[in-house]
Amino acid sequence: MSYQEYRPSSFNFLPLVVKNLLIINGIFWLADTVFDEQLGLSFTYHLGLYFPLSELFRPYQFVTHLFLHGNFMHLLSNMFALWMFGTVLENFWGPKRFLTFYLITGLGAALIQTLFTWYELSQLGNEISQYLAAPNLMDFLALMRKNSMYLTSDNLNIINEFLSRWEVMPTDSGLIAQSGELANQLLVYKMNIPTIGASGAVFGILLAFGMLFPNTMLYVFFAIPIKAKYFVILYGLFELISGISNNPGDNVAHFAHLGGMLFGFILIKIWNKKNRQHFY
Repeated sequence: MSYQEYRPSSFNFLPLVVKNLLIINGIFWLADTVFDEQLGLSFTYHLGLYFPLSELFRPYQFVTHLFLHGNFMHLLSNMFALWMFGTVLENFWGPKRFLTFYLITGLGAALIQTLFTWYELSQLGNEISQYLAAPNLMDFLALMRKNSMYLTSDNLNIINEFLSRWEVMPTDSGLIAQSGELANQLLVYKMNIPTIGASGAVFGILLAFGMLFPNTMLYVFFAIPIKAKYFVILYGLFELISGISNNPGDNVAHFAHLGGMLFGFILIKIWNKKNRQHFY
């Protein structure tokens, strides 16, 4: 089916797939909130996407993480974008093709994020190897501070307690050996950080909107007009720069966003190989 074969009889304000995705994501967020508060059962812990070498990883997480969100604003922003841009695309493509696009871009985003995590783990492994070659208190502090974003409050308590002992006895061989064990634990901590959210698929949808309707005017902050194609390009560059910068305080999966855009671009080009004149 080419793009031009599907013609909705009218514009549906809330088409089938978008509506059900909104409902499912809302149910997941509500259930996660209630179960976590009432039973101490975290959906993120079980259904978020972990690195494949983590003991917490399960294959189904590549799908389930798409329906989880860290907080209400995370959910709201993704669902608003899904409704705003996804509605147009589903009316244009039809429900089957739109759902296929949504799932493939979401899975593609997860794949790219996993590959980037592998790269980060490789870099971290090199840093740990350098430390283990000549372990000492100052280098241990530097290593922990640089990778503090991977540490939970429990991890920090363990490390701070260890440091309080090591500072008193900096040449103790047992504590030096233990510092190596704690340094190696950074790899485990990093692998056990889950990725959650529909953002990868949403960025794929944004990319598709920019390709299919490039000259549509969008209003940034409801005030600044910009054509969709330029908005997508600028947003993509922003995500790339943010991902490369790797700010320690930044917990956004920028490469998942880029992965969703990349897979969206590839999929549209495959689908549209006989209809290139419809793109700009």
